[in-house]
Amino acid sequence: MNTAIQNSKYDSLLNYLRGLDKVVVAFSGGVDSSFLLAASKEALNDRVIAITIDSPALPRYELTDAESIANQLGVELIVLKSDEIEDEIRLNPENRCYFCKKVEYGTIKEEAERRGIRYVLDGSNIDDLKDVRPGMKARDELNVLSPLLENGINKQEIRDFSKILGLHTWNKPAYACLFSRIPYGQEIKIEDLEKIEKAEKFFIDKGFYTIRVRCHTDLARIEVSKEDRVKLLEEPLATEIAITLKAIGFKFITIVLMGYKMGGFNKSA
Repeated sequence: MNTAIQNSKYDSLLNYLRGLDKVVVAFSGGVDSSFLLAASKEALNDRVIAITIDSPALPRYELTDAESIANQLGVELIVLKSDEIEDEIRLNPENRCYFCKKVEYGTIKEEAERRGIRYVLDGSNIDDLKDVRPGMKARDELNVLSPLLENGINKQEIRDFSKILGLHTWNKPAYACLFSRIPYGQEIKIEDLEKIEKAEKFFIDKGFYTIRVRCHTDLARIEVSKEDRVKLLEEPLATEIAITLKAIGFKFITIVLMGYKMGGFNKSA
């Protein structure tokens, strides 16, 4: 046991993982899957591997981060390239996440089975039950396990444990795939995903902790934290934002006055 963490939930998680023998972690490099990978490494040592799906929904900087974390933990990382956007996903229905996760988990399960590994794990936690998560249906259909959820671990606990374990993801912003930046019913196009990725990277480089650039074809709808809203209108940054986003391919630029809200395109949000 990692004596740095004295917590019954963490002990329970490690015991749960030890009972699985050998596992694959569906790994994005985000807060949840990074913590799950670290715990799996502690519980199972070399009997864990990570698999990342490199799809158009994943920014290059997130892939680089995933590779860095896996290297830090000493876990083998398999990156499976997926350039195709299935029609059910491309047409972007409200349950798009279900189809995305079905493809993603299905691909990971196939690779796990090829390697003789029975269990695939994801980083869902108890707080995910508060949001609209169509992907959970796909997870259940494909028998993917969610150890953090099953052991009652929430997002704040994940961050607290991650800090103790020395993971830089402990204070990493919440992240969702690039598909989530496009409103339901608007076709997902590679060129729009590229615009979103470039625009969000620009804001990240400018020091914005929370950023979403929602893409309505040629209109960019910017969401930042309530604390950062005023920065968007300060010069010279305001002019630089306009010039940069137009150079990226957006004709119109708007700011969400209420600030970022998780699940911005969900009807219930």
